[in-house]
Amino acid sequence: MIRHVTTAPGQPHLSKEWLTAAEIAAMKLPEMPTTKRGVNLLAKRQSWRERLFTNDEPMSRPRNGRGTEIEYHRGLFCREAQAELARRDAAQKLLSAPGQDGVDNKMNGRGAHESGHVTCSADAWAWFERLPEKRKAKAKARLVVLEQVATLVGGGFRKNDAVHTAARDHGACPASVYDWHKLVGGLARAGWLPALAPRHVGKTDTKECSPEAWEYLKADYLTTSRPSFEASCERLQMAAAEHGWQVPSERTLRRRLHAEVPNAVIVLKREGVEALRRLYPAQERDRSGFHALEAVNADGHKADVFVNWPGEKKPVRPVLLVVQDLYSGMIVAWRVGLVESAHLVQLAFGDVFREFGIPTYAWLDNGRGFASKWITGQQPNRYRFKVKPADPSGVLTQLGVEVHWATPYSGQSKPIERAFRDLCDRLWRHPAFVGAYTGNKPDAKPEDYGSKAVPLDRFLQVVGQGIALHNRREGRRSRVCGGQLSFNQAFDASFAQAPIRKAVDEQLRMFLLAAESVTARAPAGAVHVLGNRYWADFLTGHVGKKLIVRFDPDALHDGVQVERLDGARLGFAACWAAEGFADLEAARTHARARRSWMRAYRDMAAAEITLTAAEAAALVPDIEPAEPPEARVVRPIFGNTATALAQADPAEDFDFDAAFAAGLKLIKGGQDEI
Repeated sequence: MIRHVTTAPGQPHLSKEWLTAAEIAAMKLPEMPTTKRGVNLLAKRQSWRERLFTNDEPMSRPRNGRGTEIEYHRGLFCREAQAELARRDAAQKLLSAPGQDGVDNKMNGRGAHESGHVTCSADAWAWFERLPEKRKAKAKARLVVLEQVATLVGGGFRKNDAVHTAARDHGACPASVYDWHKLVGGLARAGWLPALAPRHVGKTDTKECSPEAWEYLKADYLTTSRPSFEASCERLQMAAAEHGWQVPSERTLRRRLHAEVPNAVIVLKREGVEALRRLYPAQERDRSGFHALEAVNADGHKADVFVNWPGEKKPVRPVLLVVQDLYSGMIVAWRVGLVESAHLVQLAFGDVFREFGIPTYAWLDNGRGFASKWITGQQPNRYRFKVKPADPSGVLTQLGVEVHWATPYSGQSKPIERAFRDLCDRLWRHPAFVGAYTGNKPDAKPEDYGSKAVPLDRFLQVVGQGIALHNRREGRRSRVCGGQLSFNQAFDASFAQAPIRKAVDEQLRMFLLAAESVTARAPAGAVHVLGNRYWADFLTGHVGKKLIVRFDPDALHDGVQVERLDGARLGFAACWAAEGFADLEAARTHARARRSWMRAYRDMAAAEITLTAAEAAALVPDIEPAEPPEARVVRPIFGNTATALAQADPAEDFDFDAAFAAGLKLIKGGQDEI
């Protein structure tokens, strides 16, 4: 006799669904034989090979689709055996605690898109993922119970018996199990987990809050004066008593504030824009794509140490200007000065050019020293000063260094800020500076503030040693160093293989001079820089023109190099210092020099002109005067003058003067008659 069962293959089980007689015996299920022969006898007695599913598929099959060994579906087992299998599966599920991924693909043999069921939305899964782990665990435990119920029903249990059995095994209430079935009604198995999650959020205060009271609390608490929440609530209670507002407890108000007002808004209103900017994660920049000296960044930092500076009446805090290689983090040059001037920047980069080479890119601070036209003149993105076409090309521009400007007040844009943090700890707090250390902010002055100042040479010695140790310290955790190398080692390894641009000595000498745009003044073409006058004879041909002069700010009397605006070099101009008014010897020397200069140009003129003016005139040919042209258009004469001319005898020689007088007389006589 063929018997049908109410289940179909593919039901979700952790145990195998198809088992051989030997496997069934090994499981030692209740009311089931524990030997292979006993299982085969039971299968023959109950006609397992003739029993079918509701879709008329057999509940037995050959193992692996071929062979004589037969596999039986677990739905053929007795109720006690199926219940034990369901318990084992439930226990295994609790141990593995599957989440979303453990349920999606094995809820139903036909997957999430089972006919007649609705899949769970992405919003529901997103909501479930935001739940605390405690509520997620409850949902998973409920899912295990419902799966056991489904397994028991598929094995032939009545639904009520299956519900009570699963509830008893898991310590749940049968009524709760039925409620859980209602929660997942109409949903595909893949969407049961979010539906089973508890919806309650705990016990809350149900006392209402008047809208006016809520708005007052936000206006009082969310201010830049940053009052405490307790003080704002006290003022709210007084205002509520005055206006009859309904106000819940302070704890409820605090919970509602953090639930409804985003934390970023609270930070903005209480701490300002800069605090809000810090909430946004900083960009992580990978510098390993460079090679050594391909890119550098530079900045200045005022030392937290008092130094006795030569020529200064009081101790000063000098500026340490540092140039750092971006690839390795190594400090490749440093200089110390009174201020962060263009000259200090120029000297620091000069050290880089001489010792290592010319970088391709430079990230600079937007300070006046770096944005000076001596350093970055003619850079297309230089915005600190007004850019003029007549400005000279800066040192970095002339050498082809592409300049990028760091965002003001943004330490993330300048990796050198991280180096300054190390240097401040290891340099300014050095034992050699005890008593001269000033503290890193006004309210952090040491007890012995200002008790002494260190000499400049000692200061430079300690700074040099500190920077050398900074570069040699191993175990740096950057991507390039990998937690093992030092900055020096990383730089040297890359520098040995990198293409480095070098500048010749003439370039270094020229580009490390300060530059200024001046006008060659009439009448001689002299140029004036910082109160000094410079002149050379080639300047006489550039009177009134804009020129570029390059000079050493520390040696103004040594002369200047003069160039055209396009960078073409003209020559060297010496300094012409003013002499005393009564200095006779200086006047005589000047007169002799002028006579010598004039004599040289007279000799040059004599050498240039080989012909005299008379000889040149003799070379010009004589020109015969040309015949006057004959008039082709004759204007006729009318009136009495024409009559007098007609009465004249043509045979006689014509007297032009007499004819003219006669005509004039006739004209006057006619005027008298009129």
